[in-house]
Amino acid sequence: MAASNPSAWWDGLVVDADGTTVTVALLTGATVTLRVVGPAVDIAVSEPVAYHPVAELLSASAILTTARAA
Repeated sequence: MAASNPSAWWDGLVVDADGTTVTVALLTGATVTLRVVGPAVDIAVSEPVAYHPVAELLSASAILTTARAA
């Protein structure tokens, strides 16, 4: 899904991360809180990330994990 719709990725910076949820300040000015269903322990505050809302994926450095809007 993500590969067939690459323009749907939203870029942003992590403003809060607690291991199960991640709050991202998107470059559009919006903020989204995501429930992470994978390895979120390595996602740190101020880290640049990309979120694909259609495929429900969060990409952060070497991590690609499932993330759903909370």
